[in-house]
Amino acid sequence: MHSNLKRILIVSASIGSGHHQAAQAVARQIAGKHPDAKVHMVDFMSEDNSYFNTLLKETYLTMLNLSPNMYDFLYRWTHFGRTGSPVQNVLAVVMKKTMEKLIIQYRPQVIICTHPFPCAAAAYLKKTGRIRTTLAAVVTDFTIHRLWVYPEVDLYFVGTGEMRQELRQQGIDGWRTHVSGIPISAAFCQPLHNQAMLQELALSPALPTLLIMGGGLGLGGVEQALANLAGCRKPLQIIVVTGHNDKLYNSLVEYAQNFPQRIRLIGFTQRIPELMACADVLITKPGALTISESLAMQLPMILFEPIPGQERDNAAYIAQQGAAIWLKDTEQLSATVRRLLNNPQQLQAMRNAARALQQPHAADKIVETITTYQRLHTRSAANL
Repeated sequence: MHSNLKRILIVSASIGSGHHQAAQAVARQIAGKHPDAKVHMVDFMSEDNSYFNTLLKETYLTMLNLSPNMYDFLYRWTHFGRTGSPVQNVLAVVMKKTMEKLIIQYRPQVIICTHPFPCAAAAYLKKTGRIRTTLAAVVTDFTIHRLWVYPEVDLYFVGTGEMRQELRQQGIDGWRTHVSGIPISAAFCQPLHNQAMLQELALSPALPTLLIMGGGLGLGGVEQALANLAGCRKPLQIIVVTGHNDKLYNSLVEYAQNFPQRIRLIGFTQRIPELMACADVLITKPGALTISESLAMQLPMILFEPIPGQERDNAAYIAQQGAAIWLKDTEQLSATVRRLLNNPQQLQAMRNAARALQQPHAADKIVETITTYQRLHTRSAANL
């Protein structure tokens, strides 16, 4: 049987790494299930596609760096209907030309968005009758922001049942919304053993291992976390992943040589599943992709230094579910780590909570649902 998925456009946004990673996971799954399909992945915020979008991305990153509280205010302000809807309309109108250009170039049967900005633009084109393409939204956080909500979206994929209910309260039909989880790499679904990786890093299997991650951009208070852990009165070893942040990596090289605990520094790497398999506790900023990966590995988390807005919401949700501790004061990190490592019952309870929340096969669920929808939609159109 020939696949009914022929041309798929997956539109991400290079604001952080999570949106792009989710898009990659879906693209790989489509390639595996539908090898004849043409799958195009596009960064909606790339200067190649739109100078304005790139400017908007730079403004966002600058605001996070210089005025995080202002960003948090804008995030909350645009979440509510009275103020959110006009912002949605403006974004859609301004960005529709970029989406139109991509649709003309790739002629997709299905558009999959992992960021709300391209979703807004594609929804506007459907609303105004410019396209009839199937539109799917893959929400890459653990809460629904108003900027994701459009009646023109055919399929929503969300991480939790609570998000599905929130979409229904905002007028989205329940049949459109699927609790798939957030798509992650299939590597996190495989059984992994930590001995080889520990040996490669010259770390001891007898010592507790902390994994510190600052996210794909190396954001977060990694240096502050290490400074606090220097006073931890418990033997342990630490793996630090600095991502693409070369400045952070270089600043930690000399620091690590004089650190009282054994430290291994790693820059950008594709071996996060193996590193998570080595760890007893993950210390990280609460990006939804990192959280989803950690849940799949049943790895207890300490969450710190969230980006204002969506990451604070992520931290609150996962901590409430019992799979993580949201540490609002980095000065308490050493005491929190010591308490956790001395309490195996709490660590096991956090692993159990992660197991209950994990959705490691999200990408597979998303592709299967889109395939079924497209088959039924194509058959329905043929009978008209």
